[in-house]
Amino acid sequence: MNQILRLLLNAVAVFVLAHILNGVSVDSYITAIIVALVLAVLNLLVKPILVLLTLPATILTLGLFLFVINGLIILLADKFIDGFAVSSIWTAILFSVLLSILQWFLQSLLKTDKKSE
Repeated sequence: MNQILRLLLNAVAVFVLAHILNGVSVDSYITAIIVALVLAVLNLLVKPILVLLTLPATILTLGLFLFVINGLIILLADKFIDGFAVSSIWTAILFSVLLSILQWFLQSLLKTDKKSE
């Protein structure tokens, strides 16, 4: 149940950021849920492989290349989902950073609600 709630919170974050950022668009709430699901799967399966393959670049840039990897994951999700569009790699990197911050904030609200029960 907790995983489904986290997925829905991530979908809300995707939907909100798509309306804030100019280069990102999401057609509907269902598309935002699909984007959150696809991003979770890509982060689980593809991201570790990319991190391993680009380890020298990541070490050389002191970890900043991980932002590029996150942007590439967003662009890969863009290619898989019809109702989701990202205009450039820079927009994808910015979307990724803001998505991480918004996910952290929303999930911290979820944790504080659990403690008060």
